[in-house]
Amino acid sequence: MSVEENFSRARFLTVAEVAEVMRVSKMTVYRLVHSGEMPAVRFGRSYRVPENAVEQYLKSAVVEGEHGHSETG
Repeated sequence: MSVEENFSRARFLTVAEVAEVMRVSKMTVYRLVHSGEMPAVRFGRSYRVPENAVEQYLKSAVVEGEHGHSETG
């Protein structure tokens, strides 16, 4: 699937919405965007993050426990 097809089907979230989903500050989201860890599209002075990018980031950030179980907190 091309980038254009991905974006045409993507639901975009604001930085505030991403921060709420991830339970982090907006500044943390901006750092992820600026470092390239989370893709985003810039509209004027605002950023929008594809919802699937947030899901992929969270999946890649899962920490495995000592016995192979996911950490839950």
